Amino acid sequence: MVNAIQLIGDSLHLLSFVIIIYKIIKDKSCKGVSAKTFEIYLLVFCCRYLDLFMYYISFYNTSMKILFIGASAFILYLMRINKVFAVSYDRKGEDTFPHFYLIPFALIMTFLIHKDWSWWGLMWSFSLWLESVAVFPQITIIARTNGIFAYTAHYLAALGSYRFFYIILWIYRYIKFKTLSWVSICSGVLQVLLYIDFFYLYIKNLKQLLANSDLPTVNKVEIEKDKENIF
Repeated sequence: MVNAIQLIGDSLHLLSFVIIIYKIIKDKSCKGVSAKTFEIYLLVFCCRYLDLFMYYISFYNTSMKILFIGASAFILYLMRINKVFAVSYDRKGEDTFPHFYLIPFALIMTFLIHKDWSWWGLMWSFSLWLESVAVFPQITIIARTNGIFAYTAHYLAALGSYRFFYIILWIYRYIKFKTLSWVSICSGVLQVLLYIDFFYLYIKNLKQLLANSDLPTVNKVEIEKDKENIF
C-alpha cells in the first residue's frame, strides 16, 4: 500500500525528470544537462526494477518503474540521438566527469553494506549505492560553469527533496514495522549530503530563480561571490 510520504517522494522524483524533458524540448537545447547522469540513472533503474519480469506487486508499483526507466531512456534519446536536440550536447567540453568510475565505487560499497548475499539483494543494493552518486556528473557541470540555470536548480531541488522524503519514509517504516535497511539509510544519507551546499544556494536565491524561470527556463542566474566556491 502506498502512503502519502512515498507518493510525495515518488512524485518529486518523477518531477525532476519531467523538468529536464520540458527544458530540452522547450528550449531545443541540452546545455547544462548531463547525459552521463542519466546514463547512470538508466543503469540504476534497470538493475533495481528487474523484478518487473519476476512478479506483480501493484499497478502503482509497475507504473512507476516503467515511468522511471522510460523517462531516463527518453532523455538520453533526446540528448544523444535526436538530431534536433543532440547537436547542442557537449560531451567533451561540458559533460566531462568520468562517470564509469562510479560503478566500481558502487560495487565496493555493495559488498561492504548490502541487503543480503542473494543475487537480487546485491543487485538492489548496488542500484542504491550507484544512485547515491549518480548526480556527480551534473554537479560537475554546475561547478565547471561557475553558475546554474534555473531549470537545473529546480531539477536538483526536486531530486534532493525526493530523497529527503524517502529518509522520512524509512523512519516511518522503522517506527511502525520495526524494519531497518542499512543500505537504504547509508546510501540515502550520502546522496542527501551531496545536496547540502546546493540547497543552501537554492534557498538563498529562490526568489531570483523563480523570477528568471518559466519552470524551467534557460536564463542563467548569476550567483553571488560565494557561488564561486560551490561544491
